[in-house]
Amino acid sequence: MSNPFILLWLEAPLQSWGADSRFGRRDTLDFPTKSGLLGLLCCALGAGGEQRELLDEMAELRQTVLAFQRERGERPPLLRDFQMVGSGYNEKDKWETLLIPKKRDGGGAVGGGTKMTYRYYLQEAAFAAALEVPAARAGEFAEALKAPVWDIYFGRKCCAPTDMVFRGEFDSEVAALEAASSIAKEKRLREAFRVRDYAPGDEGEAEVVALNDVPVRFGPKKKYRQRRVTIIHHNDEE
Repeated sequence: MSNPFILLWLEAPLQSWGADSRFGRRDTLDFPTKSGLLGLLCCALGAGGEQRELLDEMAELRQTVLAFQRERGERPPLLRDFQMVGSGYNEKDKWETLLIPKKRDGGGAVGGGTKMTYRYYLQEAAFAAALEVPAARAGEFAEALKAPVWDIYFGRKCCAPTDMVFRGEFDSEVAALEAASSIAKEKRLREAFRVRDYAPGDEGEAEVVALNDVPVRFGPKKKYRQRRVTIIHHNDEE
């Protein structure tokens, strides 16, 4: 029996999907990552820790993302948020000092405890994600997404959804993507591009990129591996 697909609708004022960010600069891709969506699923399930078994089950399963934009007008530019981390805390207070960045050995950070960071967000973005899931887990995933154990968000905790995320379970990817297109049509959105798993020969048809976004383990010591994806812009299909 083939695996079903679940459809997620991702719409919010802000979204941020980082794949290769450093501490001082937190970038975002133009579309949701596999690690971000599996993290969202773990939040819905209330699944903390490394989750090696679940991630191993999901690693090779397909994921296709459709990116939408308004029928008229360009997509809003990236939002850059400037933040200070560790600023204004009393180093002599045993609780406040825990919030000040330090070196691994607990000593003072180079240049002091306060650090400047830049964080980037997509504004007013809308995506649909069709995720292949193990048949034995489909019901569990659906129930969790309809009634999440923990709050779900789109990349960062400040990126809360503004519409229902779970949009159904489907027997095929084609059916899931058709349902996504119907939702977009109701909202007067048009497809800008789609991101799907790489297939041999894609280099001559569209843009192929490598992402380090397949989680091997979550938790304090996260680990990821690469996957290749194909990005098909709307004009590429016309």
